Amino acid sequence: MPVRRIIKAPKYHNVKTTVDGILFDSKAEARRYQELKLMQRAGEVQTIGCQPSLVVAQGIRYVADFIVVGKDGKVWLEDVKGIETQAFRLKRKLYETAYPGIELRIVKGGR
Repeated sequence: MPVRRIIKAPKYHNVKTTVDGILFDSKAEARRYQELKLMQRAGEVQTIGCQPSLVVAQGIRYVADFIVVGKDGKVWLEDVKGIETQAFRLKRKLYETAYPGIELRIVKGGR
């Protein structure tokens, strides 16, 4: 008897999407990356990095979607969110305590 594999739909109905050879967790995240690339070409953004990982407390890491350097050299993180989970809200508070000088911007992703 053949083994059937059950493929479970993602919890938040996100669809993994590839842009420029980079696999993003959702279409919204990929769309934001494309927007940031356009801003970079227009000179509004110097640098874009994906999936920066920072220690926010002992043994706890926060991984944002993007780290961005603006044309003025200001650095900020961006996270694309359709839903803000309880776990995210906790990590956000930990992040803001650990890195008060680096703004965390939430970009609403919605479907």
